[in-house]
Amino acid sequence: MPRFGDQAAVMLKRRPNLGPLFPYLITVREADRATEFKQCCNGLGIKGITLHSYRYAWAERAAKAGYPERHAQSNLGHGSKAFARAYAKKAKVITPPLEDYEKACRGGKVILFPRDMDAEGQRLQAALGEAGAPSAAPAI
Repeated sequence: MPRFGDQAAVMLKRRPNLGPLFPYLITVREADRATEFKQCCNGLGIKGITLHSYRYAWAERAAKAGYPERHAQSNLGHGSKAFARAYAKKAKVITPPLEDYEKACRGGKVILFPRDMDAEGQRLQAALGEAGAPSAAPAI
C-alpha cells in the first residue's frame, strides 16, 4: 500500500476529511478526465503536461531516490517491472559506490525487503554474513 511523505500528508490534511479528494472529477467520466485536464491546462496557458505526466514524474523521482523497483511497481499498479522501468527511463540515477552501500547496510541505514526479513521482522544474518560483511549483493 502506498504511503505519503510528510509534505503530501500536510497538503492532504487541507482537503475535506470525507468525500472525494477532487469532487468535480467524480462528475467527469473516467475516459474524459485526461481531456478535462488538458482543457484546464490550456486555459491556464500550461503546455507539455498531461494527466499521465504525474505518473512518469513520480516513477523518475522514485528511481532517482533509489526507491526499490518492486515498491515502485506496486505503487504504480504495474504487474511487470518492465512497465516501472519504462516510466522511470529518463531518471538520472547516481549510484553510490558499493563500499558505501555495504557500510550503510551494516549500519542499519538500508531498508531491507520482506524476503530479507524473518517471520518476526528480524534481519536475516545471511544478508550481512556472519562477520557483518555482505556475503552477496543485497537484494534491490
